[in-house]
Amino acid sequence: MTELTDLGVAAIRDGVRDGSFSAREVATAFNDRVAKAKALNAFLVETPDHALKAADAADAARASGDLKPLSGVPIGMKDLFCTDGVPTTAASGILEGFTPTYESTVSANLWNAGAGMLGKLNLDQFAMGSSNETSAFGNVISPWRRKDGGNAPLAPGGSSGGSSSAISARLCPAATGTDTGGSIRQPAAFTGISGIKPTYGRCSRWGTIAFASSLDQAGPMARDVRDCAIMLEAMAGFDPKDSTSLELAVPSWEAGLSSDLKGKKIGIPKEYRVDGMPHEIDTLWEQGIAWLKDAGAEIVEVSLPHTKYALPAYYIIAPAEASSNLARYDGVRYGLRDLPDGAGLQDMYAATRAAGFGPEVKRRIMIGTYVLSAGFYDAYYNQAQKVRTLIARDFDEAWKSCDLLLAPTAPSAAFALGEKSADPLAMYLNDVFTVPSSLAGLPAMSVPGGLDAQGLPLGLQIIGKALDEQGVLNAGLAIEERAGFTARPEQWW
Repeated sequence: MTELTDLGVAAIRDGVRDGSFSAREVATAFNDRVAKAKALNAFLVETPDHALKAADAADAARASGDLKPLSGVPIGMKDLFCTDGVPTTAASGILEGFTPTYESTVSANLWNAGAGMLGKLNLDQFAMGSSNETSAFGNVISPWRRKDGGNAPLAPGGSSGGSSSAISARLCPAATGTDTGGSIRQPAAFTGISGIKPTYGRCSRWGTIAFASSLDQAGPMARDVRDCAIMLEAMAGFDPKDSTSLELAVPSWEAGLSSDLKGKKIGIPKEYRVDGMPHEIDTLWEQGIAWLKDAGAEIVEVSLPHTKYALPAYYIIAPAEASSNLARYDGVRYGLRDLPDGAGLQDMYAATRAAGFGPEVKRRIMIGTYVLSAGFYDAYYNQAQKVRTLIARDFDEAWKSCDLLLAPTAPSAAFALGEKSADPLAMYLNDVFTVPSSLAGLPAMSVPGGLDAQGLPLGLQIIGKALDEQGVLNAGLAIEERAGFTARPEQWW
């Protein structure tokens, strides 16, 4: 018999619905697995009671014939989403001990759909990072290992590294993530799972701790494309509390899934063929092109000429917005307060922020404050916003000749912890393929395509037009069916 923890969202939902097992059995199995996997450091807070309470409600609903879309499905919640009565820290020391008295819209939508929570997942501090090494509560460890026998602990990607590690290790069937410049897609690629960043505004940002408000977007991470579609349907929807929320009906993405791409044109952006790209990444990209052709799609080359400016523009805009958003953490109202003897208000601000923010957060606040300062605002921030507009126009031009784009998700497989942390620029380059679509607010998804020579997962990325999550999911399904990716990490934790 298949272990319950090997089942994904759809299988759990359907199994509870047809009585193959109870929701409580599922919740208990996952709770036990979470409790035994502390070596991964994926969970900051475990909430077994929340999962069991939701499971009991699901079992009662089945008896009465009143099941919800996610009844019986326990999930992990990235610790960037505020959860009523459960500590929420954004993996930062400055919010240690903060327990919200309200629920984020995304998490509330999931609970209303019947899901239960296994716990709060670790992440890069305030979602700033690509390796989950900036968390104030320790690195998340990827469940994967290289075949070289060196046994070096690997990065699970970031910032949603707790989510990616937990799903890949079968600690939860799915989890929430957030994507500012690639923080759903890159960790999904590193750990052999799927993840989709929807169109900006599809999921409410209300109650989600902000990094860069014009870029942050919640999305699901799961074992496969269907599970992502199911999760996204539950997470998305208009929210009047979020001024950037799109007032649109939520499509039936799961029902619309089809891997038949006849009549679709897939663009291959020539600017994504960067110098020094590993041969394995290029080979996988070519294989992805062949898979999409087999699914009936026509392949065309397109140009996104301003791609090379995307990363520099992002690392001006995102820190600028972060420096504004993080000004609220001052030790006065909530979270950490460091008050030296005889200190005044300014001294308290400085001491609290020095003690509470990690090095990467401080770096981005300093960069952001600099580019917003009176002498440099026009030279840096305004120029970056103009570049952002040009990048969005590049995509608009591309859509005149294609329906979707295919590219690698990340420029490499997972790297070892500590391998790039001393070089911020090398770390930032992890986002080279994911940042352009974030700046344009477009939906984009990573699906696993294969393994590299060291036995580590590699991902392929599909980018779509605004609001065309269905097209992105369908192309992802076409790749998933042809890749036949079933690899999973050998358990060592």
